[in-house]
Amino acid sequence: MLHHFQAEYAESNAVVEIQTLEITQGKLPKGAAMLVKEWALQHREELMEDWRFCEQLQMPNKIKPLE
Repeated sequence: MLHHFQAEYAESNAVVEIQTLEITQGKLPKGAAMLVKEWALQHREELMEDWRFCEQLQMPNKIKPLE
């Protein structure tokens, strides 16, 4: 199973694989995709931690937005 998160921008949404930061489903505008990847790179450890919480049926932590 791929560890992933969903990203939304306006009417677009995508599924992004955490390890590779590749969009595996859906599509985002190029600029939004670059920002999502930059944010995910900065927060990759937190994303994986939240994934583990979800696997244990626990609430994930909030992750700060891109600054």
